[in-house]
Amino acid sequence: MSKYLVNASYTSEGTRGLLKEGGTSRQLMVKDMVEKLGGSLEFFYYSFGESDVVAIVDVPDAATATAISMGIKATGAVKIYLTVLITPEEIDKAAKKSIGYRAPGG
Repeated sequence: MSKYLVNASYTSEGTRGLLKEGGTSRQLMVKDMVEKLGGSLEFFYYSFGESDVVAIVDVPDAATATAISMGIKATGAVKIYLTVLITPEEIDKAAKKSIGYRAPGG
């Protein structure tokens, strides 16, 4: 399973839908969608600023995350950005790998 940070912003059309349906119903819809794809919704919050929604989802793979992103974007009601989340243990493993890179001119 892979964790993704979700940042989403409603378009004016999406905001009208949110006003009509309410925040809780949208959270439940996202939870159901993610669970049907074999994942889980760890948290879901509304926020001020660049993002209207901040969430963390745990999904089986990158293809599932991509399907979620494309499906939501295709509605035109929400702009969504996914960021892969990396555990401290994964950073430890990465730090031990030799990549054989040399900086330009170095």
